[in-house]
Amino acid sequence: MGLFSRAFLSSRTPSRLSNHSKLILPSSLCAAKPHHRNLSDAPNYPVGGAPSFMRGTVFWGPPNSPLTIEDFHMPCPKAGELLIKTKACGVCHSDLHVIKGEIPFASPCVLGHEITGEVVDYGAHTDPGILKRYPIGAHVVGAFIMPCGSCSFCVKGQDDLCEAFFAYNRAKGLLYDGETRLFLRGSGKPVYMYSMGGLAEYCVVPAHALSVLPNSLPYVESAILGCAVFTAYGAMRHAAELRAGEAIAVIGVGGVGFSCDAIKNSLGAEMIIMRDRKDGSLHLATAIGGDQTMRNTYERIVQKVQEITGGMGVDVAVEALGNPRTFVQCTQCVRDGGKAVMIGLAASTAIGEVDINRLVRRQVKIIGSYGARARQDLPKIIKLAETGIFDLSAAVSRKCKLEEAGEAYDDLNKGSIIGRAVVEIM
Repeated sequence: MGLFSRAFLSSRTPSRLSNHSKLILPSSLCAAKPHHRNLSDAPNYPVGGAPSFMRGTVFWGPPNSPLTIEDFHMPCPKAGELLIKTKACGVCHSDLHVIKGEIPFASPCVLGHEITGEVVDYGAHTDPGILKRYPIGAHVVGAFIMPCGSCSFCVKGQDDLCEAFFAYNRAKGLLYDGETRLFLRGSGKPVYMYSMGGLAEYCVVPAHALSVLPNSLPYVESAILGCAVFTAYGAMRHAAELRAGEAIAVIGVGGVGFSCDAIKNSLGAEMIIMRDRKDGSLHLATAIGGDQTMRNTYERIVQKVQEITGGMGVDVAVEALGNPRTFVQCTQCVRDGGKAVMIGLAASTAIGEVDINRLVRRQVKIIGSYGARARQDLPKIIKLAETGIFDLSAAVSRKCKLEEAGEAYDDLNKGSIIGRAVVEIM
């Protein structure tokens, strides 16, 4: 049994939840805590039989400590927020960085940041336009960058740089009133949120981070739209500004790398070179459309790209690993005037080097990209998936239950997950 999964066999508070996936949550549950909204604010829909608490996974903070399943008070949304019955949540390297202590984050916390689910409640004083867009029962996808909609970046349409998201959520594990929505059932202890804290049966999401999921798309496979595909789209569309006919290289063929290939097709780029250390990833990359693939030969990556492109290099190179060595190689793979786009997170102490003279003389551009822009891009990403440009079933190589999330992170850490794993929380 793996490092992150062994504690699931004996969680700290035994769950007494039965299957309640079809129940509609009553707003009266939010009266349990004095800071929650009053019963008079409750919407008029059925209340009988719904649970008053939920289960979620908790990462307690010491690096590499196992996840446990705990009982929580039902989270209650505030103005502009929706309560989502979580249907699926992707297993991402960003969470793994937190588990391993490579990226500092508040603890204890609930991880998981790419979700699909069903709207079951909304906060008091939420704008009527939001309620019309996301009525009770609507299927939704949640983006991991959750824009506030009102900061200096959001008002300019740059949701990916939202000040509130980075100041409150990424820095402190809170939502934008400076509070978490998660409290342990037994002790009332607050638990922090990595994005919406998607590895739980319910989660609270700011409305600006959501988009409607059409009934034609499945819950489980569509979870990757909110991070893996969302990250790739931001890199290709906004950072690289990829144009028709351009050649690109992707270093690191995980969930994000696979998505880069699909987006390349939608933007009209002609060639994609995909490199990874795992044969399984390369086989899948070839199956979904990678024109050229190469295994992990660090010394020959740049040479191989030069050979394939006739000595020119690619127009755009994407580094999706967060590795200082491949950071350098990404800059060396691009042609003069080309763009090296960095999307892989690294340990907080990692430093990337660059050839300054080539950067200056040959106008090589190095661009960081964290993700796409939820309000304008997430609906487009969903539309691309609906048209079949993304082969979601091919990108999702593993499905598991909430109790198996720790094991999935173990396997991700070992490099044994090809593509993306998704936790089913239905």
